[in-house]
Amino acid sequence: MSPAMWVMTGAETLLWAALAALFWKKSISHRFQAMCYYLTLRAVTGPLVLLLLYEQSHAGSRAHYIFFARAYGFGFFASYLAAAVLMFFICIEVVRAALLPFPGIARLVIVIFRWVAVVSVLVTLASISYTHLRWKSLPDILYGIEHSVSILLICLLAFLCLSMNALRLSARNLAFGITLGFGVMASGDFVLACWGPHIKSLNDPVEFVYESLILVALAIWATYCILPEPAGQPVLVAANSAIYRWNEIASALGHTGTRVAVHRPANSFFLSDVEHVVEKVLARNMEGRESES
Repeated sequence: MSPAMWVMTGAETLLWAALAALFWKKSISHRFQAMCYYLTLRAVTGPLVLLLLYEQSHAGSRAHYIFFARAYGFGFFASYLAAAVLMFFICIEVVRAALLPFPGIARLVIVIFRWVAVVSVLVTLASISYTHLRWKSLPDILYGIEHSVSILLICLLAFLCLSMNALRLSARNLAFGITLGFGVMASGDFVLACWGPHIKSLNDPVEFVYESLILVALAIWATYCILPEPAGQPVLVAANSAIYRWNEIASALGHTGTRVAVHRPANSFFLSDVEHVVEKVLARNMEGRESES
């Protein structure tokens, strides 16, 4: 890597560590536990992966180069998979925090997200070519899973942006800030995925764009974590509002509730009147036929 890329990567590593310490220090873990684990994972694995990459580039023999190259590959992809799994749980935490006043809608959205995640993983596994030998298909599988989670995060960001007024969600809410940061990072992932076949080294301009977007996402999280979050207030909505009705419908889905035995009389008032009318008509018809005969 060039000196400029080393500087940007070092700044990213320091920001991951600072954010992890800041999140744990401010006791945000009780609201976003998966997010704290994600920051800790990136803060720990980042320096280790960089160290392996540095040792690989300065290996004195071919045996050492192969050893550090394999260690770097397995370490990178293991942290990649763990980060993708934690990002899915972060989506669940953000939904619960953003839709806290509407638990019914939150539960419905979480169920939808789980099914979308399962379908995305199945589609990813079905679209990968398994003609390679041994572990050569692993990068494609991990990249596909990470891209699926990135799409999920972008959809979550779009949902929050479109429904902020209805949900009474403030733009300064930490849940929105976390989603915004992941949206910026997901944009960088898609840029890297589109230009991936054309990248020849880590000094490619696309790599600088990707690294810049990561630094922007980290700066967004740091800003939201440092600035005071607005105090939570009860959300007041009209009883006939659409969001309230949707919350009630979503709360009722999947719950059978208590069964009540309803007694239905043999003949209701309306049916008995109908029967009397029919009987009178039949009686008159019979009398008319007898008189004619």
